[in-house]
Formats: sequence, structure tokens, C-alpha cells
Amino acid sequence: MALENPISRTTGGTAPGRRAMLRGSLAASAALSLPALSGAAPSHALGGRPRAEWGVQAGDVTSSSGLVWVRSDRRARMVVETSATESFRKARRWTGPVLGPDTDFTGVTPLHSLPAGEQVFYRVTLADPDDPRRTGKPVHGTFRTAPDGRRHDVRFLWSGDLAGQGWGINPDRGGYTIFEEMRGLDPDFFLNSGDTIYADSPIEEKVALPDGSVWRNVTTEEKAKVAETLGEFRGNFRYNRLDGSMRRFQAQVPSIVQWDDHDVLNNWYPGEILDDDRYHVKDVDTLSARSLRAFSEYHPLTTLPATDRDGRVYRVVHHGPLLDVFLLDMRTYRNANSPGTQQHDRQGIMGEAQLRWLKKALSRSRAVWKVIAADMPLGLAVPDGESDFEGVAQTDPGAPLGRELQLAELLRHIKRERITGTVWFTTDVHYTSAQHYDPSRAAFKDFEPFWEFVSGPLNAGGFPALELDRTFGPAQPFVKAPKKANTPPTEGGQYFGQVDIDAGSGELTVRLREQGGAVLYTKVLQPGRVGQ
Repeated sequence: MALENPISRTTGGTAPGRRAMLRGSLAASAALSLPALSGAAPSHALGGRPRAEWGVQAGDVTSSSGLVWVRSDRRARMVVETSATESFRKARRWTGPVLGPDTDFTGVTPLHSLPAGEQVFYRVTLADPDDPRRTGKPVHGTFRTAPDGRRHDVRFLWSGDLAGQGWGINPDRGGYTIFEEMRGLDPDFFLNSGDTIYADSPIEEKVALPDGSVWRNVTTEEKAKVAETLGEFRGNFRYNRLDGSMRRFQAQVPSIVQWDDHDVLNNWYPGEILDDDRYHVKDVDTLSARSLRAFSEYHPLTTLPATDRDGRVYRVVHHGPLLDVFLLDMRTYRNANSPGTQQHDRQGIMGEAQLRWLKKALSRSRAVWKVIAADMPLGLAVPDGESDFEGVAQTDPGAPLGRELQLAELLRHIKRERITGTVWFTTDVHYTSAQHYDPSRAAFKDFEPFWEFVSGPLNAGGFPALELDRTFGPAQPFVKAPKKANTPPTEGGQYFGQVDIDAGSGELTVRLREQGGAVLYTKVLQPGRVGQ
């Protein structure tokens, strides 16, 4: 389909009074014209000055540091300036890398020694590396650093699953308008819980809807088939950035990103050999390596620079004394999907090294709240075929088996170390729900009660609720899910979650929200407790 200005330019709702929304240069730079669909052309074939049409993004922001991302249309030097004001008086200058074809013309500049608990304005300028006087138009962004004391409340949002099941950027609906709604809440950061792309879901120009109407998609060459080459994975990440609402959101809200299966392909595990006629490359390890490289090029992560082949996705991001965010990687180190009934399983879904890291990092944390960001739910039994399971749970309500053994070890550690304030957040299943786990209802009893919250998708098909595995005693006080598989976004079912931590009381409030403004469920948790 044609790509003449397909994305809505509306700014969406207004932010709460407790925080000022951004105006002027940020709004102008975020509403860039639609980027070119192809990859960057060789610099010798381009005239003019370097351009950053794909916007900017900050990531892994702490009380004193952060990362700034950009993509150029040609080889260019990345230069970042930061300031306490939009006028950029007394600006600091940060000289970043030269962006070239090795990273698909993307790059990240680390910022350090930033003021805590303050709004930081930044602008990125791209310069010709052979003639620094030839510079492009600056692109503006902003973020708030984490507080270094308990003077400020904390707000973050979380969700995942973007452009799944063939539901892509629909110009008739204004594109990914859920990002405008989230931007209006002015969060400190966005926790992107995985499936940041759907590399295994081609985007067709038109999709028939159940009511007889048609869903139209913006299309690109790389999204016309499943991703196999590095270029095709890169094209998947570029596809989502065609959306103006997403670019505006990313210019204002820093991200904390993890990955999940569709960043490579559905339900994948290391060592898998595909039996899928859509793929010429059958070795999943080859596909995942290519995806991870593109993932590292298109997201600013402290632990995964594009030049570090030994980098990892799992990490902890410190957000001041109120919050630590522990991001898991339940994909890279897992064993093969199976019925999950083995009585011994050291590798599990996280691998031994990641589990050791998580236990030690939780024990060391002094934050009031320890958010554990899992890219898969714990007690929802996610099937993979007729007899295998994709996640932790496998419907057997008895003692822990298979991957549940790792979870049991972790929960036992949290109880015995008296680790307070743990709460789990995830997405993956394409509906929203709240689960409370309690040993009084469980087959395994050596743990303290805890909550898990599920929210998503951002822009994908909805799916029916899954069976609860009773091993860890879950109750489900809230769930909202469609009755049929791959319910289109036109029928609703697009969700994100909101978390607010009150600086005075330390209370953590979770709100499960549906696109359109409705708050579906609210839960307030008290600080300082091992169990909730």
C-alpha cells in the first residue's frame, strides 16, 4: 500500500498535573517525516547532510547515567548535548561513535555524572566524520533520572507484543496509538517485556476482519516474509519505528527492554532445528544470533553493546532507593521445550548462571521494591504443540517438576534470605490478569506469598486465558481475555500496566489498563514485607 503520511500526528492526552508535558523542540523533532523504508544508502550516493529520521531513544536510565540511541541515514559521527533546560544553556557535549554499516548505522552514546531526580533534555546531532562542519538537524529527546533519595514518586508502565499475528501499522487507525495514550501518563520509564518485534509474522497489505471489513497495514520488503538474514531482522526493528506515535513516545520516555520468543520465532529454544517450510535457515541458534545482534543495535542496553558478542540481556537497572528492576532472559539459556515432568532440572528456563546471578543480586538489593521482569508468566501453562510446554508451568498440580524446580529454588531463597518487596511483571500471553501465589493453597509450600501481574499486547492479536498450574497455589482475582484466538485489535484487548510507588508511604499501586483509558483492576501493595 502507499506510504504517503500514513501515521497520525495527534499528540494524544495530557499528562497528570504532577508532571509537566514537554513542548516546543521535543514535540517538533519527534514528529519527523516518515523515514525511508529501505536501509541506509551508501554515503557516496547521498547528497546533503546526515539525517536522523528514525528518532531518538534513551535506555537503562539510573540516578546518574543513561544511554542515548540514534540511527543515521549514512555514515556519521554521533554527538549528544545535554542540558537542564530546553534552551540548552550550559549544555554538556558528549562525542559518540561513528555510525556505519557494521551496526546498520545505529549507535549508542553513554551519559554519566548526571544530576539525580532531574529532567534531562538532550539533542543528537549527526556530523559528517570527514567534515565535522557538515551537520544534520538536531533531534531532541528528554528523560528523568532516577531520584537518589525518597523525595519523588516513581511511575512506570509495562507491556509487550508489538505487530504480532500480522496486525501491523494501520494508517486507518492512526498507527500504534496506544503509545500516545501511554505517553500522556508521563512515566519515568517503560518496561518493554519482550516480543519487541514479530520476526516470524509477515505483514501483509490487507487482512480480512471477522465483520467483513479490511485491516490495512503499512508494508515493507523485510516484513513480507519471516526474518532469516541479519538484514531482515534489522528491517523488523525498523518497521516499528516507522510509527510516529512510537517515535514520539521514545523521545520522551526511556526504555528498559528485554526479549522473548517472537524476537526470533515462536516458542524457540537453543539447539532447535526447524521443521517449517517458511524457513531456509533451519538452525535456530543461527537465527537467534542474528536477531540478538539486531536487537542490540536497535535498543540501548547497558549489558549488550552491539560490539560485544558476549553481552547478555539479563541485568538489573537501579532506579533509586525505591526500586530495582531485575530483567530476566527466559529464552537464551533454557532447555528444550518438553512435557516438563523431569524430577531433576538444573538448566531449567534461566540456566544455572543466570539463576545464581538473580539470587545474589536480589540478596544485595536495598531497594524498597524489587521488580522481577519475566518475559514469561510463572503459573500460566503455555502449550507448545500437543504435549510440550513453553514456559515454567505444565498443568501438573503436584510437587515442582521440570522448570518449576528452578522457580522453587528461587522462591525458597527469597523466603530464607528475608528478601522484601518482590513483585513479578510479565506479558507474552496476549491478555491481562493478576495472580496471587500462596503456600497455603500450594503443593510446594516453602515460600512466602507474592503477586504476578500480566499485561499486553500493545498491538497484536488477543488470545484466550490459559490454565493455571496449582503447584505454587495461584489464585486469579482478575483476568480479561478474549474467547477466541487471534482476536484483532479492532475488537479491543490491547493492554498495558501502570505502576506507581509513593515516595512517602512506599506503597506500590498496580493498575491494569486497557487502551481507551479504562482501568480494569487496581492492587495496592505494602512495602517492607517478605510476602504480600
